[in-house]
Amino acid sequence: MVNALAPRAGARHGSGRRFKTPVPRKAAPSSPRSPARRGRAAKAPGKPAATRAPKASSAAASRRDPAAVIEALTRRLARARRQIAALEARADTDALLDIPNRRGFERELKRAIAYLRRYRASAALLIADVDRLKPVNDTFGHAAGDHMLKAIVSVLAANTRQSDVLARLGGDEFAMLLWNLSEQDAQAKASALERAVDGAVCDYRGRVLRLGVSLGITMLGADDDVQAVLERADQAMYARKQARGRSRKPRKQSPRLTR
Repeated sequence: MVNALAPRAGARHGSGRRFKTPVPRKAAPSSPRSPARRGRAAKAPGKPAATRAPKASSAAASRRDPAAVIEALTRRLARARRQIAALEARADTDALLDIPNRRGFERELKRAIAYLRRYRASAALLIADVDRLKPVNDTFGHAAGDHMLKAIVSVLAANTRQSDVLARLGGDEFAMLLWNLSEQDAQAKASALERAVDGAVCDYRGRVLRLGVSLGITMLGADDDVQAVLERADQAMYARKQARGRSRKPRKQSPRLTR
């Protein structure tokens, strides 16, 4: 419906001027708000947004305190040393028997020779070779051989002092470092150890396996080196094994055992 009172476009009023048709003004486009601003605008009035006061981290605080830095570094260094010592101990230990392995025993020998160079002391090296281990492994399996090795270690450890060192050089070969013994006493000790092991048995799944070792002995000298003293003891052990008729060569007969 047309408004009769509204002036027509181009009409004149009484002063002779033309009417100007008013043009509606466009509203200025509002700038889009970011989601964060929209979120702040949507919050209920009277509840200001919570703000967090900046906190200084403990690390930043410690950096400002030289004593705290030194203390932290000292703790880290001590922890690293403990970890290194644990790894070295694991590397020097036989996993099956929990005694020093060849690497660990050679370290002990090196320290012993260095000690003999500085102080008046005596030490003997014994090498033991297990009798009949290969036939036991071939007949009953390596689990039986491992059981036999554990039994031999128990006998040797029970007949040595706490200051002595018992180690496994590998396979069926063991070594012992005995302190403060003369050569005569060391020979007597080797014979006693042979008798102790030869008189022992171990039970494996209802079978009683007889144990046995052959021992060679040599005295350590201040001018020795590790490999030379090990070779001397090994030669003495082999000579002892031949004398007892228990050669390292595999024997055809079955291992001695009783049910």
